[in-house]
Amino acid sequence: MIEPPGQKAQKIIERDCDVISSCTARPYPLVIDSARGALITDVEGREYIDLVAGIAVMNVGHSNPRVTAAVSAQMEKMAHCGFPDFYAEPPVKLAEQLKQMSGYDRVFFCNSGTESVEAAIKLAMWKTHRQGLVGFYGGFHGRTLGALSLTCSKVKHKEHFPTIRTVHAHYAYCYRCPLNLEYPGCGTQCAAYIEEVLFKREMSPADIAAIVVEPVQGEGGYIVPPPEFHKAIRRICDDHDVLMVADEVQAGCYRTGTFMAMENFGVRADIVCMAKALGGGLPMGAMLSDHDIMDWPPGTHSNTFGGNLLASAASSAALEYMEKEDLGSYAKELGAHIMQRLREMQLQYPVIGDVRGLGLMIGIEMVKPDGSVDPDTRDRTIQEGFKEGIILLSCGDSVIRFSPPLVITRDEIDTALDRFELALKRAVSQE
Repeated sequence: MIEPPGQKAQKIIERDCDVISSCTARPYPLVIDSARGALITDVEGREYIDLVAGIAVMNVGHSNPRVTAAVSAQMEKMAHCGFPDFYAEPPVKLAEQLKQMSGYDRVFFCNSGTESVEAAIKLAMWKTHRQGLVGFYGGFHGRTLGALSLTCSKVKHKEHFPTIRTVHAHYAYCYRCPLNLEYPGCGTQCAAYIEEVLFKREMSPADIAAIVVEPVQGEGGYIVPPPEFHKAIRRICDDHDVLMVADEVQAGCYRTGTFMAMENFGVRADIVCMAKALGGGLPMGAMLSDHDIMDWPPGTHSNTFGGNLLASAASSAALEYMEKEDLGSYAKELGAHIMQRLREMQLQYPVIGDVRGLGLMIGIEMVKPDGSVDPDTRDRTIQEGFKEGIILLSCGDSVIRFSPPLVITRDEIDTALDRFELALKRAVSQE
């Protein structure tokens, strides 16, 4: 069992408290020093198995040699060129890779998932000459004001901040259906709600630029909708000349087994937002669409660091590695194994109410005996997991997420799950 933070770690935490904004939140006192693959070492030299990949960023693993070599080689040449104002090959190469892997033929580069969502909002509004948006309850798209208008997972994200005109619909959260219906007999009424209620009573589709949706809801609880859901959203968009925007920031880059998570549902969005794992550990975001949509004139949108040369080099190397190593297939295979083991634990520990996921984007929902959410046991389990040497994070109201690097080995994941079961057992005994 990992002991409380040592003297070296404690001093860094104290310094952090003196200078870092209080809006940051850390679930436990982990002070990281280095990492490789799926293993993290803290400043005291203690090792942990990473089950969150830097919030689904390090899909190719920490300190990936190919990414490191690509960044080092580019650093020898130059780090930044101001790509929005000058031409350079690394971002062009990356855009060509994204075109080949995604099928979209235009790319706008930015620095984060939030920025990619902001760019998508602006593009949708520019193209349609409309200013309304539809998001989903539980959705998370970022914390800047445009993206925050769509975000609807925790009220503290939005309190005291203004938003642009947005209405929200029910996401297909079948385990806790907000309409108290049963799948599959429900006929995806959650999607039908958009036309039957929102379009009639909240906002005319003639005022709506886009419906923005996560293929798998991330911060809202790692919720995987049924196959019909996204098809219904696509049909609604087509019928009302509304653009469909897929937020692939957390679910993209093979995390769910396919390059873009929306491929699992046989749906193609009009605009796609990507970031996180795209940069291989460096800040990189991209907004993708086709030339007939992304035909806005020069100066309509821009930034300073979009297409940064180091980030572009890292991203190209990460994408090449993902493809060459077939990480998508591995994510599906290992994800099935993890869910099987978690469902075996579920039989012994009924506090696990639901096990769900796609690929290596897996969530377990913790519940009380009456089936209601149990955030306290969830949080204790995460704390106990830290003591066992595994890195976990929460999401949703009472969900523990499992989103390890896509390079984690079978032995590492089995060791991590053994430790998780010990942590769970202790957390349950503390009730």
